[in-house]
Amino acid sequence: MRIRDAVRNAKSAFFATLGGRYEDKGPGLRGDVFLKMRNARTGALEYEWEKRNLVVLDASILIARLVKDNQEPPQGAFALAIGSGDVGWDPMAPPAATNTQRALYGEITRKTFASTSFIDSGGSPVAYPTNIVDFQTIYTESEAVGPLVEMGILGGNIDSNLAVQNPVSPPNGPYDDTVDLTSFETLINYLSFPVVNKPATSTLEIIWRLSF
Repeated sequence: MRIRDAVRNAKSAFFATLGGRYEDKGPGLRGDVFLKMRNARTGALEYEWEKRNLVVLDASILIARLVKDNQEPPQGAFALAIGSGDVGWDPMAPPAATNTQRALYGEITRKTFASTSFIDSGGSPVAYPTNIVDFQTIYTESEAVGPLVEMGILGGNIDSNLAVQNPVSPPNGPYDDTVDLTSFETLINYLSFPVVNKPATSTLEIIWRLSF
């Protein structure tokens, strides 16, 4: 099988987990993150940004598992985790993400997606399958409170009880591709960013857009 065919099949299997169909519109896998923080009482926009994220090496293993057997692993993309970063980081200038990342350093909370949507080339939600998916997560006033500097999408063997965490350890370092990921949750994407201080008076909406 040619490499391009294998990649196409991997993408098709990933979209099948979302109940959709993959349309081959060219090479490349990327992620974009859109963040908005609003006053919980008035709805006024307090802060927003858009950033490009990093797809990590373990994502390819998860996709390969989905190609091999669409009943294993138990999850594709399942939840968004958000955290405060590593001890000693400068919160205004955290280290740039690397593709060897396997877990968050200082996870504060994780939450399943409020919605997932197929998106057309103009950025609008559509009812038919495309090669772009938005994963939306909304943290309420009492959730994800504190200094936030990292986030990532989790899947694979993630526990449906989000209070239970089983990340690959350490979060980063020399990449060992012999680790059996069926024993762990899988980090798919990772982003570090200058601190966003979320108070208990605000809501936080994060849309993670994956383009295949």
